[in-house]
Amino acid sequence: MKYKNIGSELFTKNRKKFANKMNAGSIAIFHSNNQMPRNGDAHHKFKQNSDVFYLTGVDQEDTALVIFPDCPNPAYREMLFIKETSETIAVWDGAKLTPEEAKDQTGVTSVFWHHEFWNTIHAIILLADNIYVNLNENDRFPNKVSYNGIEVAHQLKRTYPSHRLLRSAPILTSLRTVKEPEEIALIKEATRITKIGLNKILKYTKPGVKEYEIEAELIYEFTRNRATGFSFEPIIASGKNACVLHYLENNDEVKDGDLLLCDFGVEYANYCSDITRCFPANGKFSARQKEVYNAVLNVHKAARGLMTIGKTLPSYHEEVCGVMSEELIKLGLITRNDVKQNPRAFSKYFMHGTSHHLGLDVHDVMHRYESTFEVGNVLTIEPGIYIPEEGIGVRIENDVHITASGIEDFMEDFPIEVDEIEAAMNS
Repeated sequence: MKYKNIGSELFTKNRKKFANKMNAGSIAIFHSNNQMPRNGDAHHKFKQNSDVFYLTGVDQEDTALVIFPDCPNPAYREMLFIKETSETIAVWDGAKLTPEEAKDQTGVTSVFWHHEFWNTIHAIILLADNIYVNLNENDRFPNKVSYNGIEVAHQLKRTYPSHRLLRSAPILTSLRTVKEPEEIALIKEATRITKIGLNKILKYTKPGVKEYEIEAELIYEFTRNRATGFSFEPIIASGKNACVLHYLENNDEVKDGDLLLCDFGVEYANYCSDITRCFPANGKFSARQKEVYNAVLNVHKAARGLMTIGKTLPSYHEEVCGVMSEELIKLGLITRNDVKQNPRAFSKYFMHGTSHHLGLDVHDVMHRYESTFEVGNVLTIEPGIYIPEEGIGVRIENDVHITASGIEDFMEDFPIEVDEIEAAMNS
């Protein structure tokens, strides 16, 4: 991996937190993602299952973790199964973790080869009453393709029908939503690298460049700073393209007078940043662009003040939408009568959420929709206004950390005011 060694302390701590929330007499089983086939004999780049990385720090395929706190034999209370390495594998694909390296990286002392998994755990499962299975329970997951976690769950249900299967997701979502200091540091590093890329394209962007050329400048800076790459497919949208929320083509020419919306993030050690900035292609906002940009910035600042401990995400969003309605009225896009007739009149120009959790996934897990903000949460703040008829789309997105003393903004030192952006582009 390009990123620096994280150490085993974080993952040992995460496993202990999970074990403390398990029902008595239970065993929990976690499997890595499969390598996904592409075409022919090629595979897509491997991406580790976020829960497996959270609990082990292992970033390779054919990995399994077993947690059984009540096991009578202490050697089997934590077990790690890793892909067997060999001289041949080392020559063709690069060496995988040795058992000694795996112990150092994860803090798990009982390490086996992955092909030994089913034979090794059979007798141990018989000592348990319940089996925690790990499924993708993200409500945005379309569930159109099978994956390793669900295949393992089906096999466990067939092989051990008298055991009760339990869901690991409710425990892990509650744990992963509150970040440990080590996780905050990794997200900050992802954000630091993001800012390097942003600084580069502020200087690089001018009329006549292609959106994909801006994307290329970003990945160059990310890679040379030890990031894995983009944390999601980047949105580099000029002019009217910025009104398409998930614009991914990135193939148009940036024209004089265009406003450019760039929404992207960095993945560093599997942790993500997610930032959006808008700036004028020619280095100078037009009067209308400035007006719309400042309206979004006003909502962004208000949202930061509204994100307080004890508030739910839905109630927070509704408060932000009230502020957005006022800004849209000032812009002449809706009227007070429109709002009176339809309280959600704002949604014609602001149709997405204000914030989402951030961490090992860009749209990171959230324990429950009605969960309240608490210390240790990391979220985005990303209001936007989209006016297709004017060819203007503005979104401003920062990543923030909720602390006991208030909001820590990871982008606080980066240009966000109109005059700051213009000065940075023209310096």
